[in-house]
Amino acid sequence: MRFEDMDVWKRASCLCVSVYRELADLKDYGFKDQITRASLSVPCNIAEGLGRNSDKEKRNFLGYAKGSCAELRTQVYIGMEIGYIPATTGNDWIKESEAISAMLGGLSQYLKSTFE
Repeated sequence: MRFEDMDVWKRASCLCVSVYRELADLKDYGFKDQITRASLSVPCNIAEGLGRNSDKEKRNFLGYAKGSCAELRTQVYIGMEIGYIPATTGNDWIKESEAISAMLGGLSQYLKSTFE
């Protein structure tokens, strides 16, 4: 299974690009670094996991990606509260992150039930 063909990777990559573009001019470099790293971690961990040989390793990296989704949502909530992220944008990112997280959970369950 190629990660480039997976909808979950495509959606995570699009979300990451959106975060980078929206916050390109943000001067709070600490916040910007944290949130962009979290958003980048999601598709990167999906790709790394699907590139692994064992299904256990695949599931581990999918779990890391899911954790990064939660980290991203936390930062989005904070970013909206302090006025760095418009509410409409932030809410869209939260919904997309939740959908990606659910997809990751389903993929992990599929790998566990199919290959063990």
